[in-house]
Amino acid sequence: MNYQQILEDVYQEIKPFEKDGKQADYIPALAQVDPDQFGVYLNILGGEHYSLGAYDTKFSIQSISKVFSLAIALSILGKDLWTRIGKEPSGSAFNSLVQLEYESGKPRNPFINAGAIVLADVLLSNLENPEEFFINFVRTLAGNPDIQYSQEVADSELSCSYLNASIAYLLKHHGNLENDVADVLHLYCMMCSVEMSCKDLAQAFTAFARSNEPFSHAGVNLTVSRVKRINAIMQTCGFYDEAGEFAFLVGLPGKSGVGGGIVALYPSKYTIAVWSPRLNGRGNSIMGLKALELFTTLTTESIF
Repeated sequence: MNYQQILEDVYQEIKPFEKDGKQADYIPALAQVDPDQFGVYLNILGGEHYSLGAYDTKFSIQSISKVFSLAIALSILGKDLWTRIGKEPSGSAFNSLVQLEYESGKPRNPFINAGAIVLADVLLSNLENPEEFFINFVRTLAGNPDIQYSQEVADSELSCSYLNASIAYLLKHHGNLENDVADVLHLYCMMCSVEMSCKDLAQAFTAFARSNEPFSHAGVNLTVSRVKRINAIMQTCGFYDEAGEFAFLVGLPGKSGVGGGIVALYPSKYTIAVWSPRLNGRGNSIMGLKALELFTTLTTESIF
């Protein structure tokens, strides 16, 4: 299959949408990002790779980081993690307070903000230096020691994190946060601020695509069983309250972030990452969603 030609055909097909939507301007640092960028990187397990556009440009991965923190927290607590976080799609906005209050402080899943804040709390409680541990884990997965946090983005998020603070205090009220709210929010924003390229993300997610090959690093054990479950949660919860639409149109497990990135995988076959900062009303990249829909349509390669 001529994957490079397919990527080029996909890009030409989606160009009419290149001015739709806008970047996540409610985070001041992200509002400064040039919204008219697009990159894609396809990593075929076994060595081949294909790319187009700004595939090597680093951007803020935002909620994609939640997959990495889930992998660490699951290795620390095992099945006990699910006593604090659910495994169901939210059906509500990723920053909903109403759902969290209704469900007595137990987040619906690890990928909404409430769930990821609990993940940050788990890391704080169990790791001597969670910031250093997290970034080293991501660097190892991606095979790139130059991946860094963006202090500018983290500070920008913290400066306007009123809703996340409300979520954290509600979690604390219900006994589902062990550490100080300020410390938890600091780690949460630092993890969201990590900057990676499409190439980095596609490489990092090969650990989740190699579904029959366990991965271990410094106490993080991605067993076959854990990878299966992480992929299942990506499939059902990886795109905020648009997860069903993504499953319907694209048919791959994956995760998006409000920095405009999306990474998805076909178990035992490939990983693919796309980036375009202009978002739809649910916080997902418009060009990225359309690119992945067309890619799985033209290749007829999805999990369904």
